[in-house]
Order: sequence, then structure tokens, then C-alpha cells
Amino acid sequence: MTRRATAFFSALEALLVVAAGAGVPLTVLTVMWAVQFEFQVDLIDLWKAGAIIWMLGHGVAVTIRLDAETVALLQIDGAGDPFTITLALTGFLLITALLGVRLGRRLREHPHRIIGEVVAVTGVVGLSALIQWLVANPGATPDPVQATLFPGLVYGLGLAIGSIGATNPVRLRLRELWARIPAAVRGVADVVVRAGVASVATVVAAGALVTAIALFVGFTDVIALYQGVQSGVLGGIALTLAQLALLPSIVIWTTSYLIGPGFALGVGSSVSPLGVSLGPVPAIPVLGALPAPDVAPGFLVLLVPVIASFVAGVMLRERLLDVLGPDRRPEGWATLAGVLAGVVAGAVMAALAFLASGAAGPGRLAVVGPDPVEVGLWMLVIAAIAIPLGLLAGGAKQVVAERLTASR
Repeated sequence: MTRRATAFFSALEALLVVAAGAGVPLTVLTVMWAVQFEFQVDLIDLWKAGAIIWMLGHGVAVTIRLDAETVALLQIDGAGDPFTITLALTGFLLITALLGVRLGRRLREHPHRIIGEVVAVTGVVGLSALIQWLVANPGATPDPVQATLFPGLVYGLGLAIGSIGATNPVRLRLRELWARIPAAVRGVADVVVRAGVASVATVVAAGALVTAIALFVGFTDVIALYQGVQSGVLGGIALTLAQLALLPSIVIWTTSYLIGPGFALGVGSSVSPLGVSLGPVPAIPVLGALPAPDVAPGFLVLLVPVIASFVAGVMLRERLLDVLGPDRRPEGWATLAGVLAGVVAGAVMAALAFLASGAAGPGRLAVVGPDPVEVGLWMLVIAAIAIPLGLLAGGAKQVVAERLTASR
């Protein structure tokens, strides 16, 4: 494929990425305009709202100014003043990143890969800037810099992940520098990253499972909230899609609950293993799965991240031994690698908590989600203790097996 063809198809890919993400809310709102609103509202305003929803999905801060009629209807403290929404609908972010990974894999062995990647990311940035310019209005104003750059940054990150293994002068130089580092250090660093990421991935998977169980157990309350909203069929579908867009963040909320700090649903509120303290919360059906105020499992739930980190250490023991060789005692290296893996786990979990938190509205809703610093520190401490124990326990198991074999 020629350079021009590569640039053309990459530009088309950028257009499809933006259309795939923004098209979901635009399609739903268009159908609602025709069926539920019976053409009585301005379609352009609905399209602007759909585009702003897509921007919110990428973490773009949107400043909202409500009119007097809406403020009187909501009856929420602080709704009369301008407020900023920063809570990301991370489902859109995930879609954009995955589409970037897909293109990165397709271009990995392509002779004009750099051209394709630059054109694709530039295309997403350009389209985002155009959308921001078209939808900005006094009632809802996206941050112009964030609206222009954030979707492209997310897409570029996906591209970088998908193109891992590709070659270019910069990557070749980095590989040469990496190869100069002693093999033992490189191997230990590999174990550190694998253990830290594996422990977080396991805890997040447990969070997803607990979220599913909570939705199943609280199904009656969820349905009751749907009925209380009285949004109609199409409104219910739109509400469900909005909750699906928030679902990755909800999984991180549950994960933060399992780690210990929990999360907030408003200023002064707390949902943690030590108890649930909530004020008025929005009538969002998925919140029907929240634990009851009298449900407080305490620090028993900390067994989840502890076990996940411990198992990660056990599973990577053999890899660490292979790296160190027979001439090095593994105990000190296992302790060092485990502590550093805890730092990695804490940093990754803090980043996820940051993506899943923000302001969701005026007044109390200015604080929603987990505290990234608290969640990261708790995960760091847990993993920095459990991963070394797992690495050392793997060695203890091996010693016991050798002694049993010798005694026979």
C-alpha cells in the first residue's frame, strides 16, 4: 500500500472512530426526538447534547449553566450556579482505546506505519476540535483544550499498545539501551511489572464479579427505580445505555470497596466495608445495587486483594528463579521485587481510580467515586506485603518438596 493510500485509510479510520463513539448517543437521541418527543424539541440541541455526552466519555470537563425553570424542577442545592461535570462515562473511552489497539495491530508490520498512526491521531484530534466548536453553547461548554486533545490522546494510547513489537528508529534505540542493562536487572523488572499488573487485574476482575452479583441480588430495587423514573420505553433504553457507559467506572468503584477505602456518592458520603453513609442520591437504577447501611463486612473483604497479590507472587516465583540463576539467593531479590511490584500495583490502581472519579453535578455531587490517593496507597501496602510473601512461599513449597523427595 502506498503512502497516500495509507494516509487516506487512516483518515477514514479516524472518521469511523469518532462516528462509532458519538453515533451511539446521537442515534438514541434522534429516535427519542421522533418517537418520544414527537418532533417537539430542537433536534440540533439534542445532537449537541449527544456530542457532549461523547466528550464526557473521554474525561472532558463540561461546564453547565441551568436555566431558572430547570433549577426549580431539580431542587438541588447549588444548581443555580455554574458547575462542572468531570466524571467520565468510561465506556466511550474504552471503545476509543480498543479501536486504537485494533488499528495499531493492523499497522504493526506495515511499511508506512508511522504515517498511518500520525494521520489517524491527527484526524481524531481535528474532528474533536470541530465537534467542540460546533456544540459549545452557554448552557453546556466543554473545555476547549480537553475536548480537542483528550479523544486523540486516548486513541493514541490504544495505538501505542496495539503496535507493541513494531520497529522504528526510536524503538530500536530504546531496545539497544535496554539490552545494555544487566540481564538479572531486566528480568527482575519484568517480574515486578507482571506481578503488579497481575494483582490489579485480578482484583478488578473480582470487582466485576461482585458488581454482577450485587446487581442480581438488588434486581428488585433496580427495577423499582426504573419504574419510579417513569421514562418510558425509549427513555429506559437511553438510561440503560448511559449506565452501560458508566459501567467500567462502577466496576472500579466496587474494586475500591474491596481494597478498603470504598467510594463516595456525594460530599460527606461513604460506601466502604466499614459501613455505608449516604445522603440523597440520584434516582439512577444501577444504584439500587448499593449495599444496605447495615451491611458492613469489615476488613474481611481485604482478603480479595491480599489473595490476588499473594497468588501473583506464587505464580511468578519460577520466573524470578530462572532470571536469578542458581548462584543468587532469591530471598532478598524476592522481597525487593515484591515491594516494587506493590508500588506498580498502587500506581496502576490509583490511575484507574482517577479515571473513575470526578464531579457529577452541583452541590454534593461535586465528589463522586473513589479517592485515587487513598485507593493507590491501600493497594500499594497490601500488594507490597502479599506479593513478597507469595514469592517467598513459592520457595518454601519447593524446599518442602525437595526434603520430602530426599527422605524417600
